[in-house]
Amino acid sequence: MTMKNIGVIGAGSWGTALAVTLSDKGHKVKIWDLNAEHLAECEENRENKRFLPGVMFGENLTTAPTPQATIRNADVVVFSAPAQHFRSALNSAIPYLTNDMVLVNVAKGIEQKTLKRMSEIADELLPNAKYVVLSGPSHAEEVGQKLPTTVAVASKDMALAEYIQDVFITDRFRVYTNHDVIGVELGGALKNIIALAAGISDGMGFGDNAKAAMMTRGMVEMARLGVALGGEASTFWGLTGMGDLIVTCTSMHSRNRRCGILIGQGMKPEDAVKEVGMVVEGMYTAEAAYELAHKVGVEMPFTDRIYKVIQGEIDAKTAAFELMTRERKHE
Repeated sequence: MTMKNIGVIGAGSWGTALAVTLSDKGHKVKIWDLNAEHLAECEENRENKRFLPGVMFGENLTTAPTPQATIRNADVVVFSAPAQHFRSALNSAIPYLTNDMVLVNVAKGIEQKTLKRMSEIADELLPNAKYVVLSGPSHAEEVGQKLPTTVAVASKDMALAEYIQDVFITDRFRVYTNHDVIGVELGGALKNIIALAAGISDGMGFGDNAKAAMMTRGMVEMARLGVALGGEASTFWGLTGMGDLIVTCTSMHSRNRRCGILIGQGMKPEDAVKEVGMVVEGMYTAEAAYELAHKVGVEMPFTDRIYKVIQGEIDAKTAAFELMTRERKHE
């Protein structure tokens, strides 16, 4: 395909990994970050030593001093700011966006208070935007090292999804298309809550049996909420649901799992987040999902207990006891 001009908003680990992947394919990529000092370090070192050490920038990847400079003449704009900052990131970009630019969001989460998915925020701020979500089991560390990774892209317009598939796909970064934006976005967001629970289980010294049950029953409640909100059940058994859940619940690359381990070992949730040192989306998503579940009348026992642990209403031992002694059910 013809090489594109691509702007990336957010130079965290994931934004950087995607920027390197795209630039190594031959696209001209510019990356910008709100933290000017961090961005300057990236340019000086030609490497993101803070968040993705050891992955060098190629000649097609440059930093940009402003959002305007990043977006100018771009065919595709990738938003990799954390989910709770997607609204402000998009707002900062709007003055420079044109109607023909394709917006790709890679953040996984639900906005607190509004309870909106990222595509709903885009629809609110920029109706008729060419919006695509990219999600799936994809640790930035492994993508940066060019280890085989497979993701999915979803859009209401399948031609847009196929266009972004062509832009991103390589022999080490395989991309599938999907039309279920709601399911893809919710799968990527909700699995972070279950990963927190899996980490707590590990931190408490529970075994593989407990984690397998947690992941399986966690997937059930993810799909239950997803379908209630308009997603398709089958999406949750694919890459952006089950695939992402597996990798996030089992890997030490996962910030959510690492945070959960610390909580399971007895650390206060707020201190665990500080110890991890980066955004732990599951901590925010748990509150939003808890509110959404009650709003639409969906039972989500894991999400309910994780939210209460985060809020300090119960401790991890109590949460585990309550889950194991719930009323009997038919699977």
